[in-house]
Amino acid sequence: MYGISVFLGQDITAETESYIRQMSNTGFKGIFTSLHIPEDDASLYLQRLRKLGAIAKEEGMELMVDISGDALERAGFSFERIEELLAVGVTGLRMDYDISNRQIAELSKQLTIGLNASTLTADDIQELQESKADFNRFEAWHNYYPRPETALGKTAFYQKNEWLQENNIRVYAFVPGNGELRGPLYDGLPTLEKHRYLNPLAAGLELKDLLVDGVYIGDPQINQRTINQFDAFLNLDQLVLETENKGSSYYEYILGEHSNRLDAARDVVRSADARFREIPMIEPEFIRERTIGSVTVDNVNYSRYMGEIQIVKKDLPKEEKVNVVSSIVEADLALIQEIKAGAAFKLVEKGFLENEFRKSNN
Repeated sequence: MYGISVFLGQDITAETESYIRQMSNTGFKGIFTSLHIPEDDASLYLQRLRKLGAIAKEEGMELMVDISGDALERAGFSFERIEELLAVGVTGLRMDYDISNRQIAELSKQLTIGLNASTLTADDIQELQESKADFNRFEAWHNYYPRPETALGKTAFYQKNEWLQENNIRVYAFVPGNGELRGPLYDGLPTLEKHRYLNPLAAGLELKDLLVDGVYIGDPQINQRTINQFDAFLNLDQLVLETENKGSSYYEYILGEHSNRLDAARDVVRSADARFREIPMIEPEFIRERTIGSVTVDNVNYSRYMGEIQIVKKDLPKEEKVNVVSSIVEADLALIQEIKAGAAFKLVEKGFLENEFRKSNN
C-alpha cells in the first residue's frame, strides 16, 4: 500500500485537492495527517480535517490522523465520541504520547490504531493483550525525521520490523518527497536517513524489502515525473528509467520495454528481451569504463552475445567487446538496484517522464 501526507497547518486548497485526487487515481490508497495543533489554530484544523475527510471518503482513501494528549479535544472531538471522527472520514488514529495502553485497547475496538513503531515495547504488547485489544486493527507507524542525520539506520529498522511482524502487526514508514517539501528545514521527511535525497519510488521499494507493508510520502508532494514513475509501477508493473544519449549509433536500439533475466546477475541488469529483437551488426564504438548507470550493448567481438543490452549496477572496467551507449539519469540511478529478477523495466529518453505517462504510453 502507498499513501501521501497532507498537513493541516495550511488550507486545503484547490491545488491540494487536485493533487490528492491525482495520487488516488495513480493508485495511492491512504492519507496521513496530524492534529498536533497550536491552541489558536484549533478551529481551523477542525474545518480542514472535515474537508480532508470528505475528499478521502469520495476517493475511498484511508485517513490516518496523528494525535497526542488532548489534541482531539482541542480540535473539537473526543475519545468518547469516536463515531464523530468516523463520520467525517477518519479511519485511524496514530497514538503518539500521553495516551495509555488501556485507552488504546478500548479504541482498537472501534477503528484502526497506529502505534509508534519506534517506542513500542514487549511490555506494551503484554499490556495491550491484557486489556483485550483488537490486534487486527493495529498498525505500527515509524516516525519521519525532518532534521538531517537523525533518521534511522537500515539494520535496526529491519530488526524492529521483524519483531513487529512476529507480533502480527503491520508496519508503515515514510519516504521523502521531491516536489513541495515541508518546512522549516525543507530537507525531506524520511524514516531512513539513507533515503533523505533519494528517488521516492526507489526508497519505497527498498522499504518493501525491509518488511514494510505501507509506504507513505512524508512531504506534501512529489514531482510530476515521479508521479509518472509510480503510475507505471503501480498500474503497469513496470519501472521506467530515463537514459541520456551519449552520441551512440545504437541509442534507439536500447530504448523500450525490457525484463531482467530470472537468473539475475550480481553486477549488471541483463535484458532478457534483447535476444528476441532484430539485432543489427553492432560495430565497436564508445569503448570506455562502465560506470554505475551505464547502458551497454555487446558488439560483434562478443560473438553470439552481440546485441545483449545491460545496465551496469557497479563500476566496471572498459571491455573491448562492450559499447557504452547511454547512461541512466542521476535521479533514477537508485532504481537500478530495484530491478529484481524477472522484473519489467522500460528505458526512455531523458525528458520523457515530464509528460503524463499514460498519455505518452498510448
